[in-house]
Amino acid sequence: MKKIRLSRQLKVDLTGYAFILPNIIGVCLFTLFPMIFSLIISFTNWDYTKGIGNWDFIGLKNFVDMWQDGWFTSSLFNTIIFAVGVVPVTVFLALVLAVIIDKYCVARLPMRLALFMPYISNIVAVAIVWVMMYSPWGPFTQMVKLFGVENPPQWLGDTTWALPALMLMTVWSGVGYANMIYTSALQGLPQDVYEAADIDGAGEIQKFFKLTIPFLSPTTFFLIITTFITSFQVFAPIQIMTRGGPGTATNVLVYYIYTSAFTFYKMGYASAMSWILFLILFGITMFQWAGQKKWVSY
Repeated sequence: MKKIRLSRQLKVDLTGYAFILPNIIGVCLFTLFPMIFSLIISFTNWDYTKGIGNWDFIGLKNFVDMWQDGWFTSSLFNTIIFAVGVVPVTVFLALVLAVIIDKYCVARLPMRLALFMPYISNIVAVAIVWVMMYSPWGPFTQMVKLFGVENPPQWLGDTTWALPALMLMTVWSGVGYANMIYTSALQGLPQDVYEAADIDGAGEIQKFFKLTIPFLSPTTFFLIITTFITSFQVFAPIQIMTRGGPGTATNVLVYYIYTSAFTFYKMGYASAMSWILFLILFGITMFQWAGQKKWVSY
């Protein structure tokens, strides 16, 4: 029997493909196939408790009906408010803290670790701690009482304050990650430019706005995109702390997708909303990518 001889380059290629094959299989099984399947069932009225195949194709009905759904529109509005409030505060606060710690703090490493700990902590534990902090006996309520407010808000039980309360917790838990990214970027800034600015008599505030912010614009661009995506996908704090309440005050889009699929068993409708979420995030990312040419300098 004649042996098949493989060239050395082909052996190298096959070895490389063998190494990445498990990852390719994982991506196909857990990312590509679910995306295609969700796109298919978004055109159906599938109730997953009835099994695969027991569905009726209804065309674009799910995509049309959701805009007449008050829960969907309110959840989308809450998601936009949440993201618009969280993203700029998180990014700006992280930048300021990174510069202050890098320039003026003695114990830099402990400070950075303290800021980073909330990000790597278990979100369930973090959420429960913040629920207790927002309780009538918690520090937020007691602090408000110290300022003479006799009837402070119930925070998570108040339709006006519930979403801002969740936004505050999200900023607190996410600023550490952004701070670490900015800290890494600060180490690579050209010091000769800052020395020239010192010779020219530039102050710290001038150097921050004229040098540091422009130099860090690629890092800022990256953080804005990733933080926007994360904010639009917020779920765990809502599920643990408010369950979308009171009323629909904290009912965000991902939480409504979850309840539509696993509480109301409307898997097709939930898939359609998921694709709308994907298109929104894709559009925001492309808009930012197009606009970054005007303010990001590499």
